[in-house]
Amino acid sequence: MTPLFELDAVTVERAGRVVLDRVSLTLRPGERLALAGANGAGKTTLLRTLVGLERPKSGRLVAFGAERRAERDFREVRARAGLLFQDPDDQLFSPTVIEDVAFGPLNLGLSPKEAVARAEATLGRLGLSHLAHRITHHLSGGEKRLASLAAVLAMEPEALLLDEPTNALDGAHLARLTDILCGLDVAMVVVSHDYALLEALTDRAVLMKNGRLVPASLHRHAHAHDHVHIHEIGE
Repeated sequence: MTPLFELDAVTVERAGRVVLDRVSLTLRPGERLALAGANGAGKTTLLRTLVGLERPKSGRLVAFGAERRAERDFREVRARAGLLFQDPDDQLFSPTVIEDVAFGPLNLGLSPKEAVARAEATLGRLGLSHLAHRITHHLSGGEKRLASLAAVLAMEPEALLLDEPTNALDGAHLARLTDILCGLDVAMVVVSHDYALLEALTDRAVLMKNGRLVPASLHRHAHAHDHVHIHEIGE
């Protein structure tokens, strides 16, 4: 089975600082990977590197069976791997939700009628049809997160790259988002400090420390109530 992504000793620098340090990673079809680590460890940079928003100084990046180097190489990658940004305001830019959700399909070459039909179908499948004609900047934070996820899913990606998808969600929107993500049949890389979400969604884990990846595993600890943690393997 051909991996969706393969990173081999990838190093990324920003302003002279090493952000990713010889990172190697493989994501296979259907696999769901938890990517944990402290703030500033390089997790977001890794997701951005996978879709070409950050460029390696060295190393090799293969996506969907082909090595990717130049901007033109990543156009196909962005059509096949959906990146959900940490802040939904960075993802939503059209006046209404339906326009935002239809934007990606339009870029894939669908006609305006086809793109709107796919957007409507995506919102309907997610139980979000009531948001279709809402003004995006009038949405609540939770509604913006769900709308931005719909915009990514309308592209029908083979992989999802999720950057803190539950950040600042209230209980109702957290439950709805978790339910949607658990029902998807696509590969995922999930960056989150929400270990309950990681336990529900993912089947293996890695830990990023100072720009490097180390093997890790999910563990449940029984306290007065349960807590799920990620530990570096060998701890």
